[in-house]
Amino acid sequence: MPLYLQNLVIITTQILAVTICVILTVAFTTYFERKVIGYMQGRIGPNRVGIKGLGQPFADVIKLLIKEVVIPSRSNRYLFVIAPLLSLIPALATWAVIPLTDGFVIADINAGLLYVLALTSVGVYGVLLAGWATNSKYAFLGAMRCAAQIVAYEIAMGFALVGVLMASGSLNLGEIIASQSGGFSQWFIIPLFPLFMVYFISGVAETNRAPFDVAEGESEIVAGFHVEYSGVAFAVFFLAEYANIILIAALTSIFFLAGWSSPFEGWVFLGEGNFLREPSFFWLAVKICFFIFVFFWIRATFPRYRYDQIMRLGWKIFIPVTIVWIAVEGVMVWMKVGPWSI
Repeated sequence: MPLYLQNLVIITTQILAVTICVILTVAFTTYFERKVIGYMQGRIGPNRVGIKGLGQPFADVIKLLIKEVVIPSRSNRYLFVIAPLLSLIPALATWAVIPLTDGFVIADINAGLLYVLALTSVGVYGVLLAGWATNSKYAFLGAMRCAAQIVAYEIAMGFALVGVLMASGSLNLGEIIASQSGGFSQWFIIPLFPLFMVYFISGVAETNRAPFDVAEGESEIVAGFHVEYSGVAFAVFFLAEYANIILIAALTSIFFLAGWSSPFEGWVFLGEGNFLREPSFFWLAVKICFFIFVFFWIRATFPRYRYDQIMRLGWKIFIPVTIVWIAVEGVMVWMKVGPWSI
């Protein structure tokens, strides 16, 4: 087999493996969410399908697959169908530059951070098209407020990542992780804690999760931009939302918690060869699961914000905080103090 065909087979296999793993993780994330929120509210959660309710995600998939997809008669059929894909594809394509271990990343590009920013910004087009293509005023209003929220918090997230770029000196995600090697004391969450908080909370808002879920509005009569979607089309939006949750958890772990690096790296008393000291996918998975849990913890704890409160937080608080901290970090880098003293 020619070399280019071998590379094509390898890359295709890697893409399929990562995509299938993300989709399966999404399925069990829905189960995890119900169990976590049920525990916090004194309920049992899913417990009927399978052992301890573990078959519930598969039951949900089957239910959505066999439901009829109703396309409104006066909608733009082409955009109506393609809009859910525009929300899902960027969430899956971003994983191409996510370093899962020290030696595994599908595309190890130098501009990985720019690639992440570009693709995470594309998802808003799927929301806008979904609201506009249905030819429904309720869906269009839901799409507009959702898009305004995403844009507001996307700017804050971008500024927060400027601080990560200044600290690491690289746009490559693997090099960003390598620049935090040396244990917990070297992680960016310590010197960049305000940017970490802004980035993660903005990630919660950008994925339209509670308490920022005004895009769907569970207490309202209609369900936001995807009110006219059903069956598989709705399932794709559902899949995109949870895929973005996992993606934000992974990016937060990489940018501020050193990704697959161990927090005990360099601890002499653990002994050489101890798995707790070694960098591995295990540590990345633990950090991702923790942040996913925080997503659900926030949902079960805080009431929904008013829309004006959400906009004020994004434009008048988060963006000024990131700008001020970037200026402070710039002075620290210039003077070579704190983490940048070497």
